[in-house]
Amino acid sequence: MTTWLRPLMRPGDADERRAAILAWMIVLQALCALFFIGDVLADLRAGDNDGPTHLWLEGGVALVLCTGLGVLIYELRQLLLRMERVTTGLRAARGEMAVVIEGFFADWGLTPAERDVALMILKGLDNDSIATVRGRAAGTVRAQSAAIYAKAGVDGRTQFLSLFMEELLVDPE
Repeated sequence: MTTWLRPLMRPGDADERRAAILAWMIVLQALCALFFIGDVLADLRAGDNDGPTHLWLEGGVALVLCTGLGVLIYELRQLLLRMERVTTGLRAARGEMAVVIEGFFADWGLTPAERDVALMILKGLDNDSIATVRGRAAGTVRAQSAAIYAKAGVDGRTQFLSLFMEELLVDPE
């Protein structure tokens, strides 16, 4: 894939595209199989004397198409199940991360206002944006941020964010 296109794509896009392609292949292959099955049945009814080789060839092609159709349906089902597991895992990870965040906040003894500010910092908002959202002065948010960093034992926003990134990246074993 070209590098200029990567930023435009979400992580699940490749699986979604693959599922759509498989679904279209199933439809096209089913139509082809129906055509060959219909042709064999029409030849049998008409009693065409093209020879048994012709019927066996078309019948064989129809059988191969039907077998391929079964394989494609199985693959699509497996892909959809995998996508569902990944989505479920992401939801669980989000829930677990919320528990981890709340655990840190409780350990640090953050006030409710500091918890709000800390969550907004984790979401990537700057002090001015946090002040606007909370309806407070920017100086108040700066003071609350400094208190949060002191309670967390870090020197600033980057180290604060890295605490949570480490939790995401830590190997559970």
